[in-house]
Amino acid sequence: MIGGGIFSIPQNTAASAAAGATVLAWAITGLGMLALAFVFVNLTLRKPGLDSGVYAYARAAFGPFLGFSSAWGYWFMAVLGNVGYYVLLFSTLGHYAPAFGDGNTPTAVMCASALLWGMHALVLRGIKEAAFINQLTTVAKLVPLLLFVTLIALAFQPAVFTQDIWGSSTPQLGGVANQVRGMMLVTAWVFVGVEGASVYSARAAKRSQVGAATLLGFLFTLALMVAVSLLSLGVMSQPELAGLKNPSMAHVLAHVVGPWGAAMISLGLLVSLSGALLSWLLLSCETLFMAARDGAAPHWLAKENTHGVPVNAMWLTSGFVQIFLLITLLSSSTYLSLVNLGTSMILLPYTWAALYGLLLAWRGEGYRAADRLLRQRDVIIASLAVLYALWLLYAGGMKYLLLSALLYLPGALLYAWTRRSEGSALFTRGEWPVFFLVLAAAGLAGWGLHQGWLHL
Repeated sequence: MIGGGIFSIPQNTAASAAAGATVLAWAITGLGMLALAFVFVNLTLRKPGLDSGVYAYARAAFGPFLGFSSAWGYWFMAVLGNVGYYVLLFSTLGHYAPAFGDGNTPTAVMCASALLWGMHALVLRGIKEAAFINQLTTVAKLVPLLLFVTLIALAFQPAVFTQDIWGSSTPQLGGVANQVRGMMLVTAWVFVGVEGASVYSARAAKRSQVGAATLLGFLFTLALMVAVSLLSLGVMSQPELAGLKNPSMAHVLAHVVGPWGAAMISLGLLVSLSGALLSWLLLSCETLFMAARDGAAPHWLAKENTHGVPVNAMWLTSGFVQIFLLITLLSSSTYLSLVNLGTSMILLPYTWAALYGLLLAWRGEGYRAADRLLRQRDVIIASLAVLYALWLLYAGGMKYLLLSALLYLPGALLYAWTRRSEGSALFTRGEWPVFFLVLAAAGLAGWGLHQGWLHL
């Protein structure tokens, strides 16, 4: 969860909301994501045989097509997240080397491509080796983050925080409800990864560790994200924060302690992104591998090398990251636009998982007869998670729903091709309407991109 998003969160949140609405948005996000985290914990306990996270839950609840679509959406989210991280990484270096610009110049894309294939080679050497390196980067990145929170807390000024607290003097922000809605994709993005332990649950030494890792990781990350976001609004005003370049944390700390603060945060970001790029490369490949292992994706994606790495899934992932890196040259995609699109891709997988958690608790599957109160509690928690997921779909708006459909369509066609090669029916009677809905939305998105009223 702590990748590149936290280093840009002061600007990303201030661009949409004033301090008061920011507090409300974090409260909604915290409650919604906590409910979703509990759903993932509960699903690992009630369905221990489902050991591949969001994909397995969607497949068990709604069948193979939506299961594979969930895996495809999760995978594409990871691809876009990786591209966004590369853009952010080289935009940070652009502060010191102008040739990198905002992270999407030819020089930046060329260097990002070289780093991408270096990461690819590293992961191919073995998942355990890559995970060990990720543990080192996790420790290293927390030092500048905790120092940032300490220094900004000491410099916090209540008068700055409460100045125009509801954004009434900044009409472009809109009303409070509009501000909260505008923040939703950003605040949701920084918690993407809360399901990571359940995705890798098959590799856990003990099943109980999956739930503990999920909840402890979420609570620590929530505290850190809220502190960074809200404390920054106490040292710089909302318009000042909204006008910063990313990584905005560097500029906030420089405002308080001088240039060395920006250099420290920039270094922390480079370390953090190195670990995040490894994490999401591993998670995306694992999701495709699990889908292929279960027969929902082409069987060649289940191939592993001698180090136990899903090698074909790796090549497909790295190849798509490379394609989208090249697309950033043509579309001038920013980190925030990639983040919003990546978040929209994972909203449906989250919704299916939350609905499955609600179905299990409602039906009592995996519960004992004496667990009536426990079931009632889980029904309430899962209902909150479902409402939060649906709220995110609404908050994302029509633009990102259409763009998501355009990216979901190749996955649907790949699924149909796999089914046909196996001699099975392409879709069931209930799945055909879903396919046609995706096809129609993707067609509308393509027409919108061609006409210019829809863009990334």
